[in-house]
Amino acid sequence: MASVELRDIRKSYGVLEVIHGVSLSIGEGEFIALVGPSGCGKSTLLRMIAGLEDITDGEVLIGGKVVNPLTPRERNIAMVFQSYALYPHMTVAENMGFNLKLSGLPKSEIDKRVGEAARMLALTELLDRKPSQLSGGQRQRVAMGRAIVRDPAVFLFDEPLSNLDAKLRVQMRTEIKALHQKVATTSIYVTHDQIEAMTLADRIVVLNGGRVEQVGTPLELYRTPANLFVAGFIGSPAMNVLDGTVEAADGEPAVRLRDGSAIRIAPERKVRLGQAVRIGLRPEHFVAGDKGNAIVGRTLLVEPTGAQTHVLFEFAGEQITAVVDGDHPARHGTLFKAAMDRSQVYVFDRQSGAAL
Repeated sequence: MASVELRDIRKSYGVLEVIHGVSLSIGEGEFIALVGPSGCGKSTLLRMIAGLEDITDGEVLIGGKVVNPLTPRERNIAMVFQSYALYPHMTVAENMGFNLKLSGLPKSEIDKRVGEAARMLALTELLDRKPSQLSGGQRQRVAMGRAIVRDPAVFLFDEPLSNLDAKLRVQMRTEIKALHQKVATTSIYVTHDQIEAMTLADRIVVLNGGRVEQVGTPLELYRTPANLFVAGFIGSPAMNVLDGTVEAADGEPAVRLRDGSAIRIAPERKVRLGQAVRIGLRPEHFVAGDKGNAIVGRTLLVEPTGAQTHVLFEFAGEQITAVVDGDHPARHGTLFKAAMDRSQVYVFDRQSGAAL
């Protein structure tokens, strides 16, 4: 395994700059996820680390060594692609061992490495099959096995699960997590799915428009987002956002919403009277009862999911989502009554989006 460091990385296509000075340090054995909306630059950044995309400016270091002039093979990395990229005419064993064969390793060593990876990924009984005889999940495991046998310094994953159905994605997520715990190789994982990122990564890098918005552990990003973009991107269902103005209510800070409702906020929030802000209410922080801010509105939609129920209701002129216990008696057209503790009301500056 090896550390990875990005120093002020930039990428331009002519006059169009798409990566704007990204700097990042990744420790040995760390699992990092790059997340963000489509077009934010996460796959471009990964391809620059891999050597598949030229770097306009800045340096990439792997194991403390600048690798900008090195080819992908010389960087000692292994990449797992979204499309599997398996050779259709080769068996599973031949696909997994092909790069080792190109490197001139003896057949006995290739067979040993392929056998070990196959056992790790439950592929032993499939070694003689062709890719066309495999399911999507099995093909993705073969692609991971091909990366494992090379014993690289760094694993790079480019949205490897996006072609799989929902159930298989959850299963493969578990397998990737277990694999990393076994081999402990430094890993960089690109995904647009924040649930994947939060369940897999030691730290998450949130990208937006080719810039880093925040870097932190999954819980750090969830509990203390640096700005409104991160707050809205991390968490499912997404955070509810309402516009308002800071005022004092009974000597305590509150935000007056457009319909006249007031939401109390924690006294430690760094706000000033009259400041235009946006408050964030996470759906899962709504609770039944009257302790805290009372939030009441007409129920528009009820979506039972089993253990939980998602309730869409009107409040302060907006449509708000709440996640409540599956036994909650919410019904369309009735009043939804809930409360939220002031400590769980997020506050952001309306102009800059910065957390307050």
